[in-house]
Amino acid sequence: MRLTTIHHIAIICSDYERSKRFYTEILGFRPLREQYRAARRSYKLDLEADGGIQLELFSFENPPKRPSYPEACGLRHLALAVDDMDEAIAYLRRHGIEPEPIRIDEATNKRFTFFQDPDGLPIELYEK
Repeated sequence: MRLTTIHHIAIICSDYERSKRFYTEILGFRPLREQYRAARRSYKLDLEADGGIQLELFSFENPPKRPSYPEACGLRHLALAVDDMDEAIAYLRRHGIEPEPIRIDEATNKRFTFFQDPDGLPIELYEK
C-alpha cells in the first residue's frame, strides 16, 4: 500500500453551531458541503483550509465524552501549521482563546503551542 496524504480528519462535536462557528469563523476553514442526515438526526459539514486540509464536522445526539488530554490513548491532537506564531497567538487572543505558553520542539527548534476547540479537543499550532 502506498499512502499519498491524509484525506480528512473527522471531529464529533457536542454543539454543532458553536463548533461550526469556531472552525469557520475563527480557524478559517471553508465549508464545502453541509448536509442534515434525518435518519441519524445528525449534521455533517465538510470543511477545507488552504493546502487541502479537510475536516469533517459531525453532530450526534448525546455523544459520549472522551478523554482528550494529550496523554490519553487514541488521537493525541490536531496540529495546524502557521507562518507567524506571534501573529497567530494575537489573533486567537482577540477571539477570546488563550493558548498555552509557547514551547520549543527539541528536535526541530520550532515553536509550538496548544489551545482547545469548544469541546476540549487539543489543537496545536506549529510554526513552519
